[in-house]
Amino acid sequence: MTELDEYWNKFITEKNLPSETRCSGDLFFEAKGFVRDELTTLVVTGRKTAFFSSYATFAIDQEPLPVSGELYIVVDRASKPACVIELDAVEVLPLNEVTWDMAAKEGEDENLEEWKQKKQELLEDEGAVLGFEFTPDIKVVYQSFKVIYK
Repeated sequence: MTELDEYWNKFITEKNLPSETRCSGDLFFEAKGFVRDELTTLVVTGRKTAFFSSYATFAIDQEPLPVSGELYIVVDRASKPACVIELDAVEVLPLNEVTWDMAAKEGEDENLEEWKQKKQELLEDEGAVLGFEFTPDIKVVYQSFKVIYK
């Protein structure tokens, strides 16, 4: 049994959840100017309560979009479990329609312009690798969550 399996089983036991409660996977966070452990700390302390992904990545990989209610184990840079989060909202929208209220929930930037610049750089880099073009109205997947176990 792996360390993540042990952590999940402890979570299930301590929260009195049915043994068939499913973990949707493990997540780690990376962003320009941050290291994974800094972002993990933002999650665990409640400062980071959302993240964005490119919609193109899901489409290219033919992966289903996440849904509200899914549970994930957040891991640090050593792949050690830090907490369990539950998605409470998933929304697909154009990047240029993201509000500061939504972007601020990532807990990483001081204003919407800074956030948009970082996202543009990230999406341009990702697009160069995966074969899509950045446009100001490129679709992103907004996922908000709450920490339910640490």
